[in-house]
Amino acid sequence: MGQPREPEIGAIRHRYEAEGVEGFYAKQGADYRNPHEPVIRRLIGEAVRHWGVDLGSVLDLACGSGEVTLALRECGAVRIDGIDPYTGAAYLKRTGREAERYRFEEIATGVLDGRGYQLIVCSFALHLLDESWLPSLLFNLARLTDRLLILTPHKRPEINPAWGWNCAGEILIERVRARLYTTGHANVIS
Repeated sequence: MGQPREPEIGAIRHRYEAEGVEGFYAKQGADYRNPHEPVIRRLIGEAVRHWGVDLGSVLDLACGSGEVTLALRECGAVRIDGIDPYTGAAYLKRTGREAERYRFEEIATGVLDGRGYQLIVCSFALHLLDESWLPSLLFNLARLTDRLLILTPHKRPEINPAWGWNCAGEILIERVRARLYTTGHANVIS
């Protein structure tokens, strides 16, 4: 048998609709690869260059099979923690590191309290979270860092500044957005 085929970009959205996010990852999580990986790598590189973010300690939230982790390593990241409840086997296979298995909802209730990161990156996942959880999740993320980088093929999620985060800028490559959000404590080069 050959390598597993990477899912087509449009096919993933249709599978989410048909199987649900959890159903899709229950079947595909161990072999998942994001078909946008080349643009993810470009966006991470551009974000690091443009905004000069500190890569001393990074959380790769919803880490998939490690697309962001691998790009961050190329940019010189020192410590990267990965979290994904569905794709741990794929992450381990590609990065050589274990991913913690927390869900967004658990993070929204404070399961990561006491940790600290210079940057949290969430790629191609936050728009899947039920919007009712978003304010709590963002509140708890602000307790861990003052910089949040979201990569998304959508305009979603829409983050309300009242939740403690302000958009410091956006980079768009091939219809994929990298948005840097900061709390009031962060200094960012725009």
